[in-house]
Amino acid sequence: QVNLVESGGGLVQAGGSLRLSCAASGRTFSSYAMGWFRQAPGKEREFVAAISKSGGRTLYADSVKGRFTISRDNAKYTGNLQMISLKPDDTAVYYCAAKVTTREMAFTSKDQYQHWGQGTQVTVSS
Repeated sequence: QVNLVESGGGLVQAGGSLRLSCAASGRTFSSYAMGWFRQAPGKEREFVAAISKSGGRTLYADSVKGRFTISRDNAKYTGNLQMISLKPDDTAVYYCAAKVTTREMAFTSKDQYQHWGQGTQVTVSS
């Protein structure tokens, strides 16, 4: 079992930046692939970015490619999502998720993740 707590959300103007963090506790963090998802009001939860358990592989949704960067520090049990050039369409609750795995893979489907944080709100004003 791993517990996840997101932080770093807030209100920002279009074109601005935010850095989300996901603090993990519990079992060995390096056994888990991580992902970030987001959910806007009235919409399905969607994939944003994913990183493999050692950080060697990353994947991004087309809508955030080139603007968002996912990273992790296994020694500190943290994951991060650096977001730049934010747009109003990026407004959503952002969730980090973890999936236990033995493979050096990044996973894009929310159904593959067993553990979720409570979410942090990101609001981008125009």
